[in-house]
Amino acid sequence: MATNVPPHNLGETIDAVECLMDNPDCTLDDLMEHIKGPDFPTGGIIMGRAGIRQAYATGRGKIILRSRAEIEELHGRNCIVVSEIPYMVNKNQLVERIAELAKIKKIEGIHAVRDESDKDNDVRVVIELNKGAIPQVVLSNLYKYTKLQDSVGVIMLALVENAPKLLSLKQMLEEYLKFQEEVIRRRTQFDLDKALARAHILEGLKIAADNIEEVIEICRTSANIAQIRERLMARFGLSEEQAEAIAQMRMYQLSNMEQQKLDEEIASLNEKIADFRDILANESRVKGIIKDDLEGIKQKYGDARRTSIENISGEVDAEELIAEEDCVITLTDGGYIKRQSVSDYKTQRRGGKGVSAIRQKEEDFISEMFVASTHDNVLFITSKGVMYRMKCFEINEGSKVSRGTNVINMLPLSEGEKIEAMIKTGDFDEGRFIIMVTAKGKIKRTPLSAYANVRHNGLRAIGLDEGDEIRGVRLTEGSDQVMIATRGGRVIRIEESTIRAMSRTAHGVKAIKLREGDEVVSMARVRENAAVLTVTEKGLGRRVSLEEYRIQRRGGYGLLNYKVNEKRGNVCGIKIVDEDDDIIMIATDGVIIRLRAGDIRVMGRYSGGVKLMRVKDGDRVVAFTRTQREPDEEVQYAAVDESEIDEGVVEEDELENLPPDED
Repeated sequence: MATNVPPHNLGETIDAVECLMDNPDCTLDDLMEHIKGPDFPTGGIIMGRAGIRQAYATGRGKIILRSRAEIEELHGRNCIVVSEIPYMVNKNQLVERIAELAKIKKIEGIHAVRDESDKDNDVRVVIELNKGAIPQVVLSNLYKYTKLQDSVGVIMLALVENAPKLLSLKQMLEEYLKFQEEVIRRRTQFDLDKALARAHILEGLKIAADNIEEVIEICRTSANIAQIRERLMARFGLSEEQAEAIAQMRMYQLSNMEQQKLDEEIASLNEKIADFRDILANESRVKGIIKDDLEGIKQKYGDARRTSIENISGEVDAEELIAEEDCVITLTDGGYIKRQSVSDYKTQRRGGKGVSAIRQKEEDFISEMFVASTHDNVLFITSKGVMYRMKCFEINEGSKVSRGTNVINMLPLSEGEKIEAMIKTGDFDEGRFIIMVTAKGKIKRTPLSAYANVRHNGLRAIGLDEGDEIRGVRLTEGSDQVMIATRGGRVIRIEESTIRAMSRTAHGVKAIKLREGDEVVSMARVRENAAVLTVTEKGLGRRVSLEEYRIQRRGGYGLLNYKVNEKRGNVCGIKIVDEDDDIIMIATDGVIIRLRAGDIRVMGRYSGGVKLMRVKDGDRVVAFTRTQREPDEEVQYAAVDESEIDEGVVEEDELENLPPDED
């Protein structure tokens, strides 16, 4: 893996670090008010700001660096005088290259090339032009064919907790601050331990000074230092360290100890100890020390920017360079994530077997999948209840069979922490909510605006009980209804308004009662004129009208949605779908299939459904998502196999044994 972090101006970087310390929620624009861009020791001109911004936003980018050249008239000829060349470009090789191109007429109009640089490394390359040559045209060709204009690739890859990670500008500065805080705390702890040890010795010396005659007598009448130490500890209750310090002193040092000097040194040490402890207990003190250190460095070593930045007409922002299109985001249980265009899943063989979608490690499988725009924010919720955020286009794009990038290279996950859920959002407007449901049936509703300032190190999203996990996350408008499904075939439909808004760290309230061995598998948001699609791990599925699911009180057992058995398999999840929706399903072997939701028959709530996907023995459907219908008439979809229709009517005696609030 390669890293290439360009040099920056010391003063600008320190100003940006202080900006981040004062406002941890500052944006990239705020930081770029201080750090304009890289600052190369050889000067030069950076052409445009789009490459800088892309590098700072994503950790990767390309910067065009141009020499500083002026057109002058010398001895009756127009000359191009180069005073600064791009960083890491060899001047001698550059001069030779220009002379070679002039000789073979690759660049016309050059009469002679001279290197007039002095011994102080001040660059001066003079390019004399032929009479009649147009200087601007010659200079343009020099930029095109020589290293007078060079590209600098930016790869801000760094080791974070001994793992290589691609960092944005803000993340890089945050990691630097974390390191500096650790340095200050360890340095202060070292000084504190040293001061405490010295104070402890002085307390022993003070006791010896108070009893100097008896201490001297013990020293005179003892056979060796070990005996002196033991007798002092027994007589005055001194520690081994205190007794050792006294025993090692010469007789004249003992007799000349002054009580006042000992008291003064102890008082001075106690002040230092109190100060050290205050620093360790007070984060603002630590930041203050970091600021003072940085300001001292800035005053001593800071200098003016050498590399200038010129705007280019028609330049656009990095995000604007990314085409806005729908993508399928997939995440495996092993933590591999990738982004693919929805169009990658257009053409498939008919018959319901699907096509290979990912080359997985053994025992790995797709655990999350959804469709998002490249400009959407993707929110990640982990097993520890922490939320992280990335732009969709920042997720590495992969081919249909590629495994993707391990998410630990993109997010600062701690050991044992894994992504449990993902959700997309375009903005963080007021009035919208995030609803989360856990495997044990708890539900929580929090304003979306509470998650607007997700930092690099994440933000606490929910409090989780031991052994519990996130199983569903949805965005709502404040007056929606949600449906929660369990692996054992239960479902409950509740009003969002029955869940009070809670803080980010709240654990939530009971959404559905669970039978022994059952757990929540998914949550869906109700939409008008849609149907409930239920899919099982064996690849069966069916649509049911929303009217068959009445609204219930939160915390009940819910309704029987699907009668599971060995043949049908447990419920994989539910989605609210329209006739015009497409469904993308994926199995544990990485095979993916796309079909029309309208091709799936609407049946009764007790029917078993039809075969949507043929799953091999030992494999199972692990995820499915809803996406918009492709308008392309040439798109081929997998066919629904209705040769295995399972009406699966539930017997009355089974209904009689259900708990209250169930059919």
